[in-house]
Amino acid sequence: MIPASRLSARFVSGTASRSMAVAAPTPNAERSVPLSKKPMQKEFKIYRWNPDEPDMKPTLQSYTIDLNQCGPMILDALIKIKNEIDPTLTFRRSCREGICGSCAMNIDGQNTLACLCRIDRNEAQNTKIYPLPHMYVVKDLVPDLTQFYKQYKSIEPYLQNDNPPEKGEFLQSPEERKKLDGMYECILCACCSTSCPSYWWNQDEYLGPATLMASYRWIADSRDAYSAARKLKLQNTMSLYRCHTIFNCSRTCPKGLNPAKAIAQIKLELATE
Repeated sequence: MIPASRLSARFVSGTASRSMAVAAPTPNAERSVPLSKKPMQKEFKIYRWNPDEPDMKPTLQSYTIDLNQCGPMILDALIKIKNEIDPTLTFRRSCREGICGSCAMNIDGQNTLACLCRIDRNEAQNTKIYPLPHMYVVKDLVPDLTQFYKQYKSIEPYLQNDNPPEKGEFLQSPEERKKLDGMYECILCACCSTSCPSYWWNQDEYLGPATLMASYRWIADSRDAYSAARKLKLQNTMSLYRCHTIFNCSRTCPKGLNPAKAIAQIKLELATE
């Protein structure tokens, strides 16, 4: 048996040698070190409003950062501003990979995800950042999505089937599964709904593009047995038919989805039943 002291010594020695091997410079290491660059000063004008100061009107606050010391995305700039300049700046973020939808906001007039939106490196042009339009604001760049999620919940976005399959799982053909492509990928960032004029004026009753696409995702699912009931809920003048096919929703979707097509398909199926 090897004494514990010798095991410890061997372990420490092995760890040290691995660390040294990782840290050892490569022949081209000096070439990979970036030379000092001239600062690229970029101005960001960011919407600010604090509910704790109700007498203060919303304003655009300017921040200037060096793009050479910042990552390439708008979210990188926001994080840098919050960490190094103004810790009171408030915004949502999570995955930084375009998956969670948390950092949805309006950047230079376009609803998109801050983690997927590249910084315009033109120093002469400032970048304006607002919360998603026509929504109540919690603080700064954080919109109140309570109504949005309430509407999503109302369409019962889950599989409903009272007859469980005999083999333990619902089966689909490749063709049936393909019908869900372009809808199941929605991350509920609300970019599409908040770009829709009909949703701006009627969001108390009109469900909006994101929720309607989620509804059709289940209507089109061959495993779901409640398609007729789902369609019946949409047979009124407001839930579905406030859509006037403006296509703002499809143009702005950061995931490249087409909510307008899903809405049109619901209308078609309701009209041909």
